[in-house]
Amino acid sequence: GWWGSAGLTGLLWALVSTTLGVAVSPQERLLLKALGLSTKPSPTFPAPVPSVLWKIFQQRTDPATPANEQDRACRVEEFHVPGNIIRVFADQGNFIHSGAPDTWRCLEKRLYFNVSVLEEGEPLTMAQLEIQFSHNSYHPSSWGQGFELRLYHALQMSLRGMSSQLSSQKLLVGQSFAQLHKSLLFNLTEVAKSWRTPSKNLGLILEISVGSRNGALGLPPKRLQNLCASIDSFLDTSLLVVSLSQQQCKASRKRRSSYYAPVTPSNLCKPRRLYISFSDVGWENWIIAPQGYMANYCLGECPFPLTAELNSTNHAILQTMVHSLDPEGTPQPCCVPVRLSPISILYYDNNDNVVLRHYEDMVVDECGCR
Repeated sequence: GWWGSAGLTGLLWALVSTTLGVAVSPQERLLLKALGLSTKPSPTFPAPVPSVLWKIFQQRTDPATPANEQDRACRVEEFHVPGNIIRVFADQGNFIHSGAPDTWRCLEKRLYFNVSVLEEGEPLTMAQLEIQFSHNSYHPSSWGQGFELRLYHALQMSLRGMSSQLSSQKLLVGQSFAQLHKSLLFNLTEVAKSWRTPSKNLGLILEISVGSRNGALGLPPKRLQNLCASIDSFLDTSLLVVSLSQQQCKASRKRRSSYYAPVTPSNLCKPRRLYISFSDVGWENWIIAPQGYMANYCLGECPFPLTAELNSTNHAILQTMVHSLDPEGTPQPCCVPVRLSPISILYYDNNDNVVLRHYEDMVVDECGCR
């Protein structure tokens, strides 16, 4: 895990500094970097959160979720792949052809997704393309040919306004359909892996036509125009990418039941309640959920003799003994986190992409003298 007690202390200091009006601290910049951000995001036109990300986020934050599922930091069980970061990239491509009535082609569009935000040492484990339409189904006319969808991997950049030549693209998917579903999903994992190198990322070519090319060529232009009009329900495309930040990944562990007996007097080492509200520190416009969380912190003394409730190590026990004999020369052990639990954060990155990221060691559950 990347956080640990020192990282959590840095988080608290950065948040307090921001609240008090102190200039942006190095700790805050470190936090943003840990989130994969170059600067604090300022989404201008925030995209709606995809329903699949909301579902996964809610499952991870549901107290009823079994502990062994909730603490699985390095795998996305919903897709059965390794990963702890899920990003949804918006399409940045342009239309090549928008449905002139004298051709068989209703729609031709370049699809482009900038996946360069993936960091070095962060392998891509899944990429799923979603093509969205505005309604659930379309029943074609009695002529009965339906539509054809073709998805090409662009191998060479075509001239603006010119259709890509067949020699510069590779067919990935060819599918006939008589209904336009709400969403069509395609696995593009192997293709997207090559996009990690920007010079190899020329995107895709999406083509939707009326029936087969040969069958549609004999139809009158007005008939083709009427049939292509139903494709107006085409909304947009997006690419869902799962990746694994190995630096932040630690072996999955089962959360054991938290038992920390209250001790008296109250100045002994133990967890103290601390709720961090993202709105209080000015992060609410880019962190989607949660609005805040109970982070807690450790505070208190580690006096001699140390008791079992203080979660002490043998070293700490001996250190307190020496401290009792030489209080000036040997300090007391420190009260530090000894067990932490994870949270998931849903937020916008610097490119307005929606990101769901799982973070270990964010909540202090138990403290001890070390």
